[in-house]
Amino acid sequence: MVKRESYAVIGLGQFGSSICDALVQAGQEVLAIDSNEEVINEYADSVMRAVIADAQDEDALRDLDIGSFDHVYVSIGKNVEASIMVTLIAKELGAKDVICRAENVNHARVLEKIGADQVVRPEHDLAKRLVFQQLNPGVIDYVQLSKKVTLAEVNINNPKFFGKTLDELDFRNRFNVNVIIIVNADDEVNQMPQANDVIKPHDKITVVGDLKDIKKLNSIVA
Repeated sequence: MVKRESYAVIGLGQFGSSICDALVQAGQEVLAIDSNEEVINEYADSVMRAVIADAQDEDALRDLDIGSFDHVYVSIGKNVEASIMVTLIAKELGAKDVICRAENVNHARVLEKIGADQVVRPEHDLAKRLVFQQLNPGVIDYVQLSKKVTLAEVNINNPKFFGKTLDELDFRNRFNVNVIIIVNADDEVNQMPQANDVIKPHDKITVVGDLKDIKKLNSIVA
């Protein structure tokens, strides 16, 4: 069961609306904040609470107890000044996890410097993801957890890997990655693979490691 947490989404443009929709579908508690009454009315019946407010008003965010939320999304992308101010206020009011949408690299740098816990650039990130997956077709999906740590799901199509145990393949020493999940052709999931588990044709493995090492692994197993 997915853990139920509290989320505040500030700014209901295209990105913020998508975040709201995904959180509601996941059964999470969502506070939606926007200065546009018409937009707020659209979400009044779907989220836990929808509020018309100027998020640059510190008193308004304090009254909404923004610091008590598990996660705060600042999705004011195009109004850079407002995005920076809201992020600063949210952190000063004690918000533990502030995720911000940035318009460009300079905007992202400023948000990081003032304390944003995570900064996303949706269009830029999507473009990188599409190009990466086209250049590395054996990688089904990946998430960059930090600058040095990536989690990726990789198809095993190389017959040289079939019928061998994880111990024999020695992914950690040969490729500098750790195998944390194996999914077989019938979509059966092994969430705690052991050294004696055998790789079978067309298994998918989830690995954790540096992105360059995952690319190297993919070039060999794909």
